[in-house]
Amino acid sequence: MSNAMWDALMTTPLSEVRRRAAIMNDLAEVAPVTVPGAYRLAWNDRGGQSAVWYFAKDGRALLLTFDHESDLNLYAEDDYALQESFYDGVPESLVTLVRDRPENYESLNLTDSATGRTIHYAGGVFWYDGTHWHVSDGLAAHCESEEADLFVDSGFGYCLDAYRFGQDFTPETVVRVRAENGLYENEEEREADLLGLREVFARHA
Repeated sequence: MSNAMWDALMTTPLSEVRRRAAIMNDLAEVAPVTVPGAYRLAWNDRGGQSAVWYFAKDGRALLLTFDHESDLNLYAEDDYALQESFYDGVPESLVTLVRDRPENYESLNLTDSATGRTIHYAGGVFWYDGTHWHVSDGLAAHCESEEADLFVDSGFGYCLDAYRFGQDFTPETVVRVRAENGLYENEEEREADLLGLREVFARHA
């Protein structure tokens, strides 16, 4: 299994992963949430794509990614059983962070019609055991059987792009990327954005 962004995430210390997640959470104007046993940070593009991080108190983590235009959008298919299978191989103590929990903007619930139990939808399910990141067994098996591109169809590549794992992540690099994408109409807008970004980054130094 080889993917440049995945390889970069694998070599990034969890403290730096969490710092970047906190910055991206603030830039997306998402309210951080404390759930039993973990701290939730998230990013969304206001268009249906999201990355959700759960940092457990014991040093483990759970990452959910979602691309609403992907074939792995199981919410659109209302397929609870298949969504549940995407969590196969993830320790139950991490899955409980997203099972029978209230919905939020980034993570709506799929409901088991037989039991009424719910689980947050996600196209990508990844977890950290305290030392290494893993792709969930269920997601990997499904992508292999369906010949799906795990890192594209799960939303992993798109949703983590702005975190710049394996690359410089500073206010200046964020502004440069935004400028390349035509975000600013003039230099004054660019400078104002840079000042705001420096404040956000300083909060998470």
